Amino acid sequence: MVMSASFPAAQGAGAPAGERSPFARLTELLAPYQPGKPLITLSLGEPQHPVPDFVGPVLARHIADFGRYPMARGIEPFRRAAATWMGTRFELPRPLDPETEVLVLNGSREGLFFAAITAARFVGPRKGPPAILLPNPFYPAYGAGARAAGCEPVFLPTTLANGFLPDLDALDEATLSRTVAMYIASPANPQGAVATPAYFKRLHELALRHGFIVLSDECYSEIYTQAAPGSMLEVAGPDFANVVAFQSLSKRSNLPGMRVGFAAGDKKFLAAFHELRNVAAPQVPVPLQQVAVAAYSDEAHVDENRRLYGLKFDLADQILGNRYGYVRPAGGFCLWLDVSAFGGDEEASVKLYRDGGVRVVPGSYLARPQPDGSNPGAGYIRLALVQDSETTAEALHRLVAILN
Repeated sequence: MVMSASFPAAQGAGAPAGERSPFARLTELLAPYQPGKPLITLSLGEPQHPVPDFVGPVLARHIADFGRYPMARGIEPFRRAAATWMGTRFELPRPLDPETEVLVLNGSREGLFFAAITAARFVGPRKGPPAILLPNPFYPAYGAGARAAGCEPVFLPTTLANGFLPDLDALDEATLSRTVAMYIASPANPQGAVATPAYFKRLHELALRHGFIVLSDECYSEIYTQAAPGSMLEVAGPDFANVVAFQSLSKRSNLPGMRVGFAAGDKKFLAAFHELRNVAAPQVPVPLQQVAVAAYSDEAHVDENRRLYGLKFDLADQILGNRYGYVRPAGGFCLWLDVSAFGGDEEASVKLYRDGGVRVVPGSYLARPQPDGSNPGAGYIRLALVQDSETTAEALHRLVAILN
C-alpha cells in the first residue's frame, strides 16, 4: 500500500524543507568548508556543451520581435515545429494538431508546476483529499506544484528493487480514487531509468480508470546510451486522453538559459492549461521561439551532444567500474552512486568537496521521507556529467581516490 508522507520540519529559512531547493540545502551543508582542490561542480544539471551555432544568427534576424508581447499559446511556426518533431521522433498514434495539442512553455519547469494547479481544477472533486503522486526522489517542481494546487503529495519510492520507477502495482484503490495527477519522469532524474511501453500502457490504463492526468516529464529523452526512450503519448490512444508530455531544449540542445519547452497531448486539458497560463505564467519571447523552431528542425547538434555524453559515460565505465553500485544508466546524464558504505550521502558529499573539490548532491536532498521514516535517496549521491571529458575524468578519479 502506498501512503502519503508529510514534509519534514524546516531547516534554515522558514520554508518547509520539502519546498526548499536541494541546492540551497547543499550550499548550507558545505558552507563551513573550503574545496580542497580546484572546484569541479557536478551538482547542477546545467549542460555545459557548446550552444548550437544557429542560435546567434536566428536571434539577430528576429531581434525586433522582442518589442512584442508573446502569445501564451506560442507562435504558429513553433507549435508546428514541435508537433512535427514529436511525430518524427516518436511513434505517435496520429500526428499532433499544432492548433490544439501543443503549447509553448517558458522551460518545462514552470509548465510542470502550473500543470498541477490545472489538474486539480480540471479533474474536479475526488473521493477524499485530492492527491498528486510523485516519484521519490523527484524534480523539486513536482512537489511545489502539488502544494500550490492544494493537493497532498504522495511519494512513491523509486529504488533499485523496483527498477527506479514507481511500483504501479503498489497503488491502492483508495489512493487512486483521490488522485488528480501523477508525475512520471522517463528517463528518470536522478537515476536514468527508462519506462517501457508496457509500463506506460499500464499507467495510462490507471489514469483512464480513475480519471487522473499523467504529467510525463520527458526532457531527458534525447540523452541515452543505446535505445531511444519512448514517450507516454505513444500509448495514449488517438485522443491522447489524460496524458500530457513535457519537453525542453535545455538538455536536448544545451540551451538551459533560453527557457523554451512545450507541453503536448490531451487537448481538453491543454485548453484549460492555456487559460491558466494566459493570466498567470511567464510567456516566451518570440525570438526565442524562433530559435526553438531552428532547434527542432536540426538533429545534427543533438547527435553530437549525445556523442559527447557517451564519451563521458565511457570514462565512468572505466574509472568507476562496479564501485558504488554504478551501472551505466539507460538515459539522462547523471550518475546515481551508492555511498552508504562511506558514511552516507551528506558525509560523502562533504568529504568530496572538502578533500577533493568535487561538488555533488546528497541523494536524500532530492527525496522525501516515506511514512516509515526511510528516505529512498539516502546513501546516494548524484553527479551530473555536464563538464567536458577532461574535467569529468579528473572529478571521477578524485572521487575514487577520496572514497576508497
